[in-house]
Amino acid sequence: MDINGLHHITAIASDPRKNFEFYTRVLGLRFVKKSVNQDDPGTYHLYYGDYAGSPGTILTFFPWIGMRRGRPGTGQAWATGYSIPATALEYWIKRLNDLDIATEPVAERFGDKVLTLFDPDGLRLELVATAEPDPREPAPSTDVPREHAIRGFHSSTLGLTDASATARTLTATMGYREIATASHRTRYAVGQGGPGTYVDLLTDPNLPRGLSGAGTIHHVAFSTADDDTQLVAHREIDASGLDVSPIIDRAYFKSIYYREPGGVLFEIATDQPGFAIDEPVESLGTKLGLPPRLEPYREQIEAALPKLN
Repeated sequence: MDINGLHHITAIASDPRKNFEFYTRVLGLRFVKKSVNQDDPGTYHLYYGDYAGSPGTILTFFPWIGMRRGRPGTGQAWATGYSIPATALEYWIKRLNDLDIATEPVAERFGDKVLTLFDPDGLRLELVATAEPDPREPAPSTDVPREHAIRGFHSSTLGLTDASATARTLTATMGYREIATASHRTRYAVGQGGPGTYVDLLTDPNLPRGLSGAGTIHHVAFSTADDDTQLVAHREIDASGLDVSPIIDRAYFKSIYYREPGGVLFEIATDQPGFAIDEPVESLGTKLGLPPRLEPYREQIEAALPKLN
């Protein structure tokens, strides 16, 4: 199986306006795509990432207005890690404190310093100040200077009661390898490794059982190059005994879904065709993107969606 690392991560929110404000202005990410939940077109699907919406940078949200708060825990992705330069940590500590954003004390993890913060719905995010090379260009932002800006994903942490079967899926089926372990956490990488490829399995007995809702992660998507490599992935997952969905065309990428043995919903998404198929890169996020089957209902869908800004 040819997996390149993380593609996108999708979470649940309760207020689309607060969500938009936080990720674009507090974190300085680019609003890459304004679309709808293809299974519930009355709800937004919002995408944030780097300038071009590159795989490995995209955090997406289903913001259901009034959604009750969930509880992150086992059976879910527990935290989403972003890569920042090692020199940017003090900037972010001050910035988040000045903006009255909830944080936890800085922790050490595998040689890096990690600043945990929470979005308006309580979603757990981590700024990983890493000395590892990360040449990815950050999204241009008027709020966050380039030298301190988020580069893209660093890692996804999965909360598990027992990591053994999940580890077998990562290593025997998906091509990951174990690279580090400490306390209740084991880190896996794929390909050349580095920020954007890491998956951490966390089996801390203090983690509660996860409950879906606002502030929790819906699924973690992994990157594969194209239709051919996705077909190979589909065959490998099916052969491993996991129940895998048919290939679904999501307009900006094609997707397959399956639950790993610990209960976390995984997706493998193609890097192609990308987010510029229905609006230029220069103006990403300015138009409501709809798949062809929903285009005849554009007027009704737009009228039902709240304004973001």
